[in-house]
Amino acid sequence: MVQPKALADDFSVSPQLTEADFAELAAAGYKTVINNRPDGEEPGQLTAAAAQQLAQAQGLNYVHIPVKMPELTPAIVDQFSAAMADNPGPILAHCKSGTRSCLLWTLVAAKHNTMPLEELMQHTAQSGYDLTRMRPLIEQYINAG
Repeated sequence: MVQPKALADDFSVSPQLTEADFAELAAAGYKTVINNRPDGEEPGQLTAAAAQQLAQAQGLNYVHIPVKMPELTPAIVDQFSAAMADNPGPILAHCKSGTRSCLLWTLVAAKHNTMPLEELMQHTAQSGYDLTRMRPLIEQYINAG
């Protein structure tokens, strides 16, 4: 099974899911899966439609918010924030490595002043996601809000 990394009590991120992961996530108590991978990003990855069917077959809510880093906008962050608020937890968000999903969570947390930016950066690094190179983007987002 994929090894989710908890960023909050009811929110984790992981790399790309496989077909078998959906049953294991449901058994582990997850209620919602947010997929941040665009279809066709890599040969052989699950399509959003296939992932949705697998999630629903396990009783999981499924949300697809595809993110390409050059096209990341405040509207996408708002969509991610709404998905977190509107769906039951625990929530697992995933992309190829988990980094985009972690970045989206960080941007939402920064927008809602969940913790100071320095603590957010340390927290994500301790969870295995070093967002140092994305700090200017995070600061830009905070300052624009």
